[in-house]
Amino acid sequence: MAGEAGRGVRQYLRDRVRTSVDALEHLVGGLGTSILALAAFLLLFVVALASAAGIGLVVVPSALKAARSAADRERARLSRWGADLPMPPPVPGDLRGALRDPWVRREAAFVAIHGTAGFGLGLIGLSLPLSAVQYLLFPLYFWLLPPDAGGPGFVYWHIGGLPDALAVALMGVGWLAVSVALVPRMARLQASAGRRLLAPPHDVDVSLRIAELTATRAAALDAHAVELRRIERSLHDGAQNRLVAVTVLLGAARRALARDPALAGEVLDRAHDAAELALAELRTVVRGILPPVLDDRGLAGALDGLAAGCGVPCTVEVDVPGRCAASVEATAYFVVAEALTNVARHSGAGTAAVTVHRRGDRLHLTVFDDGHGGADEGHGSGIGGIRRRVEAHDGRFTLTSPPGGPTTITVELPCGS
Repeated sequence: MAGEAGRGVRQYLRDRVRTSVDALEHLVGGLGTSILALAAFLLLFVVALASAAGIGLVVVPSALKAARSAADRERARLSRWGADLPMPPPVPGDLRGALRDPWVRREAAFVAIHGTAGFGLGLIGLSLPLSAVQYLLFPLYFWLLPPDAGGPGFVYWHIGGLPDALAVALMGVGWLAVSVALVPRMARLQASAGRRLLAPPHDVDVSLRIAELTATRAAALDAHAVELRRIERSLHDGAQNRLVAVTVLLGAARRALARDPALAGEVLDRAHDAAELALAELRTVVRGILPPVLDDRGLAGALDGLAAGCGVPCTVEVDVPGRCAASVEATAYFVVAEALTNVARHSGAGTAAVTVHRRGDRLHLTVFDDGHGGADEGHGSGIGGIRRRVEAHDGRFTLTSPPGGPTTITVELPCGS
């Protein structure tokens, strides 16, 4: 029991540290976009003052386009970390149309909030872990400072030696705990303005969602048709030909039974072998529809089996508590199977890695290889099929494969709460 409790505590600490590191990355990215938003906000403010004096109306559209540019950067950043924020239509060219555009009004409010509060949150969030590191490392460099100079941050008192420096380092542990606790909350708060204000207005959002669902339904139908053609081709080229051979051999055996029983026995043996091959072909087709290994061993065991059969050394890391829907697990299985097949055939990689974890109601899957890169879904490598299968599940697919490598396939699938 004590060992299980210790493992649970270690896992909890690892998860918290990983979450904090991700949140710090989000805060730093948000700090970059907040600088752009602050510049756009100051430009809008100056233009508004000039317009009140009657001399700035002509540059209002240009200022609104600057705000649009800053907002688009934040949309792209937030889309990488969560649900997509669609890009709006261009800013209307006339002043009256631009001022009436609901997108423009929401973006003006966004640059005001993100350029001030978001900028402050980014600075504070970045300073917390840096202060923790400064405190923790103080025993390594305190001797370089005059004793009366104090220590980092709020440490103004006399540092008499190593014990005092270790006390400062202990304060660093407290700063680190504060960072782990606050940085994820600050990252969510920093992103909240963009999530609320950069999302489409309600009526626009509904129409975009209808278009998105129409596209994903078409992708689902296409993927279904492709799957049916694959099954039909497998049956026609494999099991059907085997069964025709069995029929021919049985007819030959019946005709030879009276004339040459020995020949009839030989033909029956061949028919028996052909029937066994036909059964094997049918089992292969059935496994291709919904792999039974998923029911037998779960997603982790099924992916371990794919990695074991891959021609390239492959590691698998699965952190998915419980089970997802059967269709989601089957999609994840087929994505990894197709991706590892491409790695073995085309990448020239020395190693590959599959990572699957669940975060909230989303299943995140990554397939990485250190090959020569240059993968292109337009060249018949099966990547287009992976995209269609993922999008049919209303998921997201990203391929990163620069020439020279490495190649990373990232998939996000909805898997319920």
